[in-house]
Order: sequence, then structure tokens, then C-alpha cells
Amino acid sequence: MDDRDAIITVYFNLGLSNREILCCLASYNGIVISNRTLKRITKKVGLYRRKLHTDIIDVALFINNIIRGHGNTDGYRWMHLKCIQSGLVVSQTNVRLLMGIIDPEGVSLRRRHRLRRRRYQNPGPNYVWHVDGYDKLAPYGIYIHGCVDGFSRYLIWLKANYTNKNPNVVAGYYLDAIRDNKRCPSVLRTNWWRNTVSSNRKD
Repeated sequence: MDDRDAIITVYFNLGLSNREILCCLASYNGIVISNRTLKRITKKVGLYRRKLHTDIIDVALFINNIIRGHGNTDGYRWMHLKCIQSGLVVSQTNVRLLMGIIDPEGVSLRRRHRLRRRRYQNPGPNYVWHVDGYDKLAPYGIYIHGCVDGFSRYLIWLKANYTNKNPNVVAGYYLDAIRDNKRCPSVLRTNWWRNTVSSNRKD
């Protein structure tokens, strides 16, 4: 498997659609291919969304473990994504039916919008900084970037820029905030790729 195929495999296992994979390849890896070529590559390396389905018992056990550890606040689309990211091949329909069997109470609560959300807990100031963006003004060329301290809700930064594609922009805001506040968080939680990035704390 060459580097291109390995990158496509990573994007596929993240649960991205073919269109999203093509965009990521072009934007972040400088690889421009057609959708037909992408389908040929995924077939060659054995990546299927509808074939070779995982045994339904294994899927049910996985869903049961996720619900026990995470709670019943998330729906079947999120659960389907977690299955795909864990290497399970299963349809959304089967995930929905399994969740109805395994967690009927959670399904009922979600239908009636009666979810009991988990309470957010934070050990103290500057333990977690939450970074996110607001793209509703994108048609006007305005992208808003913000960061808030999870414990005190103190606004670390709120900036407007012409792009949300360049990671150097948010990285620059982060470094400026460290210089201005003379402190950095133990954990930086962002919405991009749902990653949690830990940093060395030097208070």
C-alpha cells in the first residue's frame, strides 16, 4: 500500500464520505483525483461501506459498551459514525434497530426531547480551553474564531478572520493568548476532527 492509499484509508476509517475524502486530499495532501479513481482505490484496498458487513452480534456488543460508558444522549447517526471509525461495517438502519433493542429508554427520551444531559465538570481555571468557530457569516467572507476557559467561562479570545481553512490562524491566536495571559491550558479541546490535544502546562 503506497502513501496515497494509506491516507485514503485513514480518511475512510474516520467515516468521511467520498466527497469529503476528495476535498481533504486536495486541501491537505495536494492529491487531486476523481471520484471514479477514489472508488477504484477503495475497492483495491478492501474498503467497503455496504459489503462484508460485520457480524451483527459484534456490532450489538460494541453499541452496548458505548452506551454503558457514554450514556444514552447520542443518536444512531453518531453511533453509526463511531462504528465506522472502529472498523465495523454496518448500515445506519441496522444501528438504529439495534439501539431500539438495546436502549429503548434512551430512544424514547430522544424522541420526546427529554434527555438528561451529563453535567459538565472542570477541575479549575486554565485546565481546559475550548476552541470553536462560527461559519454562519461565511457567505460574507467572515469567519469567527473563539476560545473560552471551561471552568470560569472567561473569554480567552474572539476574533474574526477571512478564513477557517488555515490552521496557522487559530494557532496564532493560541500563541498570542499564551503570551498575553502568561499561562496555557493543560488540555486544549477543539471541534476540528473531534480531537483533544494535551499541552505541557507551565504556570
